Amino acid sequence: MDAANHFILLGGGLMLAAILTGALSTRIGAPLLLVFLGAGMLVGEDGPGGIQYADYGTVYTLASLAVAVILFDGGLRTSFRTVRRSWGPAAWLATVGVVITAGITAAAAWSVFSVPPVIALLIGTVVASTDAAAVFLLLHQRGLEIRERVSATLELESGANDPMAILLTMLLVSAATGTLQAEGMGISVVLSLAKAFAVGGLLGLAGGQAISWAVNRLMLAPGLYPVLVIAGALTLFGLSHTLGGSGFLTVYVAGIVVGNQRLRAQVVIRRFHDGIAWISQILLLVMLGLLVTPHKLLPDLIPAGLTALAMVFIARPIAVALCLWRSRLTIRERLFVAWVGLRGGMPIYMAIIPVLSGVPEAGLIFNVTFIVVLVSLVLQGWSISAVARLLRVEIPPAPEPQGRLDIDIPSNMDQDIVGYTITPASPAAGMAREDLRLPGRSRLLSVLRGNVVVPEQGLDSFQPGDFVLLLTPPEQGLTLDRLFLPKDKKTRRVALADFVIPGAAPLGSVCDAYEISVPDDQRQKTIGQFVADTLGGTAGIGDCLLAGAVELVVVQMEGDRIASVGIRLEPDRGAAWETVVPHRLLTRIRRWRPRRAA
Repeated sequence: MDAANHFILLGGGLMLAAILTGALSTRIGAPLLLVFLGAGMLVGEDGPGGIQYADYGTVYTLASLAVAVILFDGGLRTSFRTVRRSWGPAAWLATVGVVITAGITAAAAWSVFSVPPVIALLIGTVVASTDAAAVFLLLHQRGLEIRERVSATLELESGANDPMAILLTMLLVSAATGTLQAEGMGISVVLSLAKAFAVGGLLGLAGGQAISWAVNRLMLAPGLYPVLVIAGALTLFGLSHTLGGSGFLTVYVAGIVVGNQRLRAQVVIRRFHDGIAWISQILLLVMLGLLVTPHKLLPDLIPAGLTALAMVFIARPIAVALCLWRSRLTIRERLFVAWVGLRGGMPIYMAIIPVLSGVPEAGLIFNVTFIVVLVSLVLQGWSISAVARLLRVEIPPAPEPQGRLDIDIPSNMDQDIVGYTITPASPAAGMAREDLRLPGRSRLLSVLRGNVVVPEQGLDSFQPGDFVLLLTPPEQGLTLDRLFLPKDKKTRRVALADFVIPGAAPLGSVCDAYEISVPDDQRQKTIGQFVADTLGGTAGIGDCLLAGAVELVVVQMEGDRIASVGIRLEPDRGAAWETVVPHRLLTRIRRWRPRRAA
């Protein structure tokens, strides 16, 4: 009984320490994943805690559950529009890119370690896949926002590359232990990979629909809906592995399906999964850090560090260059994708497989993997914000919806009810009722002032302290946030363009002002429609294209519609992925500038 209480005390205290340390680390920009790994090492054998723990089997089981939860939560945050925009490049990186990275990294490991080629290949394969937890977290920490096309490619790659890495790891483990049957091996590998992707993907699609159906049909206590969702996700994870599929791909696809449905208790479900994903990340990394004995890493520190540098500066860039050479990503965007090949808990998790299988040199594989992950988190994770600014792939962060109240309504409706408390810093504070311009289908329902509903005929203006209740489509929520939420003066501005015009502005007028040549049948479009059609209907914030001597940039989206377009007077021709309008000499470009849109 005392031992159980001590274990609970240790576990809770360790998680609390990791959270508090992580909160402090953000002040210096340290990656949280690195902090959580360090917390596990501190309580381990060489740390002040002095705990000797080497139960790889238990850690592997718990880590599998944690990774499944993290991937499912990542899927919940991924829109279908994001998938449509980037599934092609992500698929190449998640399959061919893993093989290329593994091969080059293995060559580097073989050159610095005196190990058989199969062990070097195991090292390269284990560290070849990017980590979903690292990518999801570090791409959005501290208010950092990346161009949607770029972040979508990285997130989809990290969520989908695990089947290839795990299959190759299992294959090489069999080769290292002498259980691999050479006859028909090539066909077997192809069939296994096809089965993993097919079963995992199809089961994720069907399972996601089943979870959504159950949430919207079953009448449960509100607190049980998020439990139902996570239980369904873990069931799909286990079922997929039982059927020979990739459970990780299954839960990620299921999360995408569920996250794009209108669900009962949707707000409760999302908040619950946000918390459970954080718990899973902390649990995963602390447990993996606990397995490490730092003094045993020292003999392999230099050669493993060289292997990590080869992976970061040679293997990953070559894989990205070969897999994305025909994509629409710009040179700068490809460089950013190459740099953000983040490694985290997933490679360490896969390094447990050789240990459990009794592979010779399994301890070396685990130690090298841990050092590679540390190098990746320190070198890439710590510099991600600076590299994003250097390569100009950063976009203005969306305002955090603090001070907004989301109210659940029946799942068969395509509207949301949201409430805002107006503060003195809100743009709407002091605004006259007749000056309020709500987007499209949004409607003002009521205004509460001093716990009393203000009659519509008595509402002259909005005052600080008013609580405003509105009915709005989900895609217009960001526009309402900008209108009613207080402006954060501390938010660093990211300039996307010299000035901004509404997406509804007539294209013909813009062309006349800037002497841009377009076909006559295009002049009747709005500039937003023109940009969207030219980009293939998959525009995202930060996407740009050349239009003569100027550059058009997508500045604001409302759903799938371009709400604002920016104009750069001095375009970066290396950044635009194609020139879409014939160039003409513009003599009036610097004399005439339209008024900046409000």
